[in-house]
Amino acid sequence: MTSAAELRSGKGHHDENFPVASWLIHERHRPPILAFYEFVRVADDIADHSALSAREKIDLLDRLEAGLLGRAEPEPVAARLRAVLAERDLSPRHAQDLLTAFRMDATKLRYRDWDDLIHYCSYSAMPVGRFVLDVHGDSRSTWPANDALCASLQIINHVQDCGKDYRNLDRVYIPEDALARHRTSVEALAEPEASPELRNCLRDVMEHTVVLLRGAEYFSTQVNDLRFGLEIAVIYRVAQTLTRRLLRRDPLSERVHLNKAEFAAMGIVGAVEGLGRRAGRWIGAGRHSAQDA
Repeated sequence: MTSAAELRSGKGHHDENFPVASWLIHERHRPPILAFYEFVRVADDIADHSALSAREKIDLLDRLEAGLLGRAEPEPVAARLRAVLAERDLSPRHAQDLLTAFRMDATKLRYRDWDDLIHYCSYSAMPVGRFVLDVHGDSRSTWPANDALCASLQIINHVQDCGKDYRNLDRVYIPEDALARHRTSVEALAEPEASPELRNCLRDVMEHTVVLLRGAEYFSTQVNDLRFGLEIAVIYRVAQTLTRRLLRRDPLSERVHLNKAEFAAMGIVGAVEGLGRRAGRWIGAGRHSAQDA
């Protein structure tokens, strides 16, 4: 029987669009985040594997979940995450939600409208940030801002990879009603260059993402840990930058990603902005305290 580890794509946390447990995160929090990432990476590679049938993918994902919950001999990544969750007294719920999303990926190839896509993101993206918030001991009051940021990141990735996803997996995350509204179809995603109609459709999706991302503007100030807040600020800045680029550029004919130098620059800019937002919050809180006194 094929093991999950044998299906790894080779992609690691340094290959992602956004920071994953970067040096900004305190070292005591990195092991659980990386254990969670490795578990999710294996599950994602299963869901995206072009040689597996939908039934094979779901069976492998079910085995991962059984191992995570201690109901079967676990895969190494499931064993590591299970140990981390037990050590930190954390729930497996977020990992299970992500497995739900990957099962959807195995069988669901089209998304009806924006709400349908956001429902998918509630399983595929939002639990990632919620897990990191749990690791840091933050309140659930931070979840709305987290959910806005994580869903935005997911949709950015969908638009970046829309051509590849269609060609390799026949999977389309661009909402069907947006394609119809702009008088285009999924077949346009197979072209080497986006048609004017498809460009307008993708721009429409990204304009929705701009609005969604606004809900995360002050997320970095809502968490308790300064270093974690700065990491969020960096991710928010990267998301803003990629969103603006995808509003202007064609993801079918060019790779709309940040290079290493741009990523480093965004890290500095995002961290400075994060410090500024937190300073503004502290100053505002101080003024309120003085007025109350």
